[in-house]
Parts: sequence; structure tokens; C-alpha cells
Amino acid sequence: MLAAASKALVVGFHVRPEAAARRVAEREHIDLRTSDIVYELIDDMRAAMAGLLPPRLVEKVTGHADVRALFQIPKIGTIAGCALADGAIRRSDRVRLVRDGVPIYAGKISSLRRFKDDVREVVAPLECGIGIENYPDVKVGDVIEAFAVEETPQTL
Repeated sequence: MLAAASKALVVGFHVRPEAAARRVAEREHIDLRTSDIVYELIDDMRAAMAGLLPPRLVEKVTGHADVRALFQIPKIGTIAGCALADGAIRRSDRVRLVRDGVPIYAGKISSLRRFKDDVREVVAPLECGIGIENYPDVKVGDVIEAFAVEETPQTL
């Protein structure tokens, strides 16, 4: 009953639970784990504790684009005409606007176009038009840095 109240994990080494205890554990949704080998039990507990940790967020830079020209499009906003310096920019990437080496805004891509076509990805050394969601203050000479956020599980 104490395990049900605290949502705990019940661990047994070299024992088996009785039938009545097993029925109560199933009814109360209590996790029972038993093992005959200590190292398996320790590894199981380490994995359970690591599962409680929040995932680690890692930013991976995928590409850089230099802003060469600006275009004002009605109902859309400012579109930056860019030339990719390195890497690739995908529509699903997040972007960071860097002016004079200082990041001034981070957000999402609202529009990624090559000529008049919507595209999913543009690779260096091609040119494209990039619209940044909710940020019209882009200037010629800025650098748009694209990055993806990856979740990696933490370990103990």
C-alpha cells in the first residue's frame, strides 16, 4: 500500500512475490521487479533512474546564410535574399539572426524559397529567400544561422 501511495518501484533480489501480493500490485499498478543476479538488478535500477532525468537538448548548427538583399512582400513581410556560405538550411530548422557577431533573434523559418518555388532544403553555395517568423528587422550584411535541436537521453 505504501508503494501505491508513493508510486514507487518494488525490487526483489532472489525472492518471488506471493500470489496475493502480485494481484494487489497489478490492481494498484505497482511495478514489481525481481532478479537473481545483483548486476542485472543494479543495471535495471540505473536505467530506471536515468529514465527519470529530462533529456539533454543539443543544438547542431546546420548552415550559415549571408543576407545580400531585402524584399518587402505584402501580407508576408520581409524576405531576406541570401547566399548560403556553408551547410544546408531546411524549412524545419530553427534560425538565429546574427548581426556583427552578436545573436539578436532566434526563431522559426516562415518561408524558404528558391526562385518562386517553395523548397524544403537549400544547400551551399545556392541562393534562396528566407522569411523569419515574426521578425521583420533583417538588414543587409546579417548572417542567418540555421540549427536543429536534438534531444539525447541523459545517462548516469
